[in-house]
Amino acid sequence: MSRPTTTTPRPGTFLRTAMVLQTLALFFQASTAGLLLSSSRAYMLHDYGSKVMYGAAMLYVIATVLAWRPGGGSPRPILYSTGFLLLASAQVALGIARVASLHVPLGVVMFALSTLALVRSLSPGSLLRPAAGS
Repeated sequence: MSRPTTTTPRPGTFLRTAMVLQTLALFFQASTAGLLLSSSRAYMLHDYGSKVMYGAAMLYVIATVLAWRPGGGSPRPILYSTGFLLLASAQVALGIARVASLHVPLGVVMFALSTLALVRSLSPGSLLRPAAGS
């Protein structure tokens, strides 16, 4: 007779999902920024994408808090995600002010940081390591 199995999500699944969403939103923003050079309709896509990207950054903060709290690990990922939300806030403000000389390089840095965090989280055992003193 077979035993019923229950599937529980692995720890950090929500966090990884939030990181993937954030990275994809930033990639979409980079793509629509390139389209701004050739299409007048790309502005609307870039504008909507900025809202999704900002929401994804907020979701990333929430995910790091939820992943940290039960395990009591290092709060460092929360600091990273909060810093990223601050970068996203600056990015939105620079975009609204149309300061492309800072908006574009900051977008590249944000995409690189998000991709780096995502790749790091996909390595085994890297998600929310316990604090050094624990």
